[in-house]
Amino acid sequence: MIRFAFYGRVSTEDQQDPEASRAWQLARAQALVDAHGEIVGEYFDIGQSRSLPWKRRPRANELLAALRDPDRGFEAVVIGEPHRAFYGNQYSLVHPVFVHFGVTLWVPEVGGQIDPTSEAHDLIMSVFGGMSKGERERIKVRVRSAMAVQARTEGRFLGGRPPYGYRMIDLGPHPNPAKAADGRRLHGLAHDEQTAPVVVRIFTEFLAGSGLFAIAEGLTRAGVLSPSAYDPARNSHRTGKAWSKGAVRAIITNPRYTGRQVWNRQRKQEVLLDVEDVGLGHTTKLRWNPDDRWIWSENAVHPEIVDAETFTQAQQVLAGRGRGPGDEKLPRTRRSYALRGAVYCGVCNRKMQGHTVRDAAYYRCRYPQEYALANTVRHPVNVFVREDVILPALDSWIARAFAPPRLSDTLQAMAAAQANMSSHDLAIDQARRAIEESNAKLVNYRAALDAGADPVVVTSWIAQAQAAKTTAERNLREARRTQTQTLSHEEIAALVEELGDVASALGEAEPAEKADLYRQLDLRLTYQPSTNTVKAELKINSAYRGVMERVRGGTRPELHANGCRV
Repeated sequence: MIRFAFYGRVSTEDQQDPEASRAWQLARAQALVDAHGEIVGEYFDIGQSRSLPWKRRPRANELLAALRDPDRGFEAVVIGEPHRAFYGNQYSLVHPVFVHFGVTLWVPEVGGQIDPTSEAHDLIMSVFGGMSKGERERIKVRVRSAMAVQARTEGRFLGGRPPYGYRMIDLGPHPNPAKAADGRRLHGLAHDEQTAPVVVRIFTEFLAGSGLFAIAEGLTRAGVLSPSAYDPARNSHRTGKAWSKGAVRAIITNPRYTGRQVWNRQRKQEVLLDVEDVGLGHTTKLRWNPDDRWIWSENAVHPEIVDAETFTQAQQVLAGRGRGPGDEKLPRTRRSYALRGAVYCGVCNRKMQGHTVRDAAYYRCRYPQEYALANTVRHPVNVFVREDVILPALDSWIARAFAPPRLSDTLQAMAAAQANMSSHDLAIDQARRAIEESNAKLVNYRAALDAGADPVVVTSWIAQAQAAKTTAERNLREARRTQTQTLSHEEIAALVEELGDVASALGEAEPAEKADLYRQLDLRLTYQPSTNTVKAELKINSAYRGVMERVRGGTRPELHANGCRV
């Protein structure tokens, strides 16, 4: 009797029922192998697009990993529906792995086991992969064509967030009878009484000669809530601290404020993850479409906030000042920065970005003035520090600390310097409690809504609870990320030994190699512009801290671990 593992996949993008899809795929696979053995394992991907390679589907990747295990517990894999499993050339990339590890692949379309030496079987599976890709492409064409017609002739609201200045309203049952029977509703846009005047103000000030930065700072100074602060439940990825020039530009360039529905301003473009390894597949990027590809409704379909003439004037002024929203920036030459991701600004505690000036590598923190105003932070417009000033002192400090004569003292200092994690545990507990409280509130609010409470009031409560939950979830992720494990002296020594001769590696490494070594050491540098000092911190799953003083002046660095000089 052959032991089989079952693989299947379902995408939930088009409201497929995962349980029903799994059931019929499993039943089809079971019918194929009943006379030969039994299914002892199951790998079923839910919500994964067929275009994703197997290595990027969680359960399929687990199956590939299991093939390498001699004690995997099965000798064959059965697939109930090859259309769901393979896309394009995925079969030709995956099946050789099965053959290499001696695991047979069974599909109903060939009546059983695939023969790797059979040209007919190979052709059949390749055809199914092509059909799967073609089916997906046909669906995309049909959906996009239908949406274009609905936007142009009906001016239908096609989903997404309403623009700042509008709110969503219910326009009745969905025109599709099947969707209406499922409770789907048609929606449209109406003025938001609080934010629509802000949109008018932005256009008025812009046409009067104010710049994007000036408008953003004026709104922040006046205490006007930014889009992310006004609706935090839908903008949880934003800080919500202040208006940015990007938010002002997005409003000025949005033609929907003229009362017309405009669709296809952006497109989803699939680009290769790695041009050197096509098998990794594609990732989806949002790109701006040129304005001649935008789909405009034939008539106004919602109340306008600015008239068409005002909007056109704003676009002409913006075009005269610089780059428009649809223009593509010229690609920049990539440069390797040895301290990429490791340098932080001591004023605002944000990562400093790599920047090249006259072939010299710098790290820069540019803090927009509107954010400084909102956070009452006295931050220079730009904070710079040169890489070639930091590296010699940093490498010398690290090399001395890990040199054999001082290695024992360094390891003892690192072991002694490990922080007490009770603060992290407390932060995690607080975040979990906040999430539980928010969930309880959401349940109560929705029950009140079902009981007939005022929808406007309850909806605002739900938005506040959801925003609090989002913040708590972010705090929980951050606390878990910063939580470290307490290691013994021997464990730290073993990790350091794995790094090899640190001093030699630093002396011979290229910038990209140095960056990799610094990442292994979990290096963090904090630059204080007021004193021209850099504080260095090393963590090998511990709280190892150091201070490097007066880097610009060339003063010798001194290493401290929790106050103890080593």
